Amino acid sequence: MMRDTNLTRRRFTALTATAALSTALAGCSGSGGDAANAADGGEGDATTAESTAEPTTESGGDGGSGGGSAPQFDGWFDNVDNYDGVTDETGSSTVTVTVGAQANGGAFGYGPAAVRVSPGTTVVWEWNGEGGSHNVAAADGGFESELVGDSGHTFEHTFEETGTYKYACTPHETLGMKGAVVVE
Repeated sequence: MMRDTNLTRRRFTALTATAALSTALAGCSGSGGDAANAADGGEGDATTAESTAEPTTESGGDGGSGGGSAPQFDGWFDNVDNYDGVTDETGSSTVTVTVGAQANGGAFGYGPAAVRVSPGTTVVWEWNGEGGSHNVAAADGGFESELVGDSGHTFEHTFEETGTYKYACTPHETLGMKGAVVVE
């Protein structure tokens, strides 16, 4: 029996689309337990991680001038369907952001997507267990959580310096899972 090895345009497109979808969904499967266990020395019961990185500001945009003007995100939220402005939480000592909020065709969002806080505020990201494994990674590398899928897991970072801090879920950034903290 002869095997047809001709690569048609239709077959090439189908194979390429399948490979791209597999890559995009790679972070969605499993709870990230093995990676999380390896990262925390095998203690898979840990549900809280704290950032030890010093805050750094993202260049460009408003930069937290304190003047109350709308921050400029330079297209950061262009493909984020749950971004509807900046939620004002100034004056709060702690603010919680949901990881795995409904957005971008599934549980691929942060809720709220953008939040305004005062210097010294601690932002706590709390996983709801939806959408597979997620993380919180600063665009400038200033902070990063583990890749986790467990409901109730938390990661926190205290923002001391004014500025605009953009972050994303590494495996789902291309789907639009992005957020920002504006400190002013």
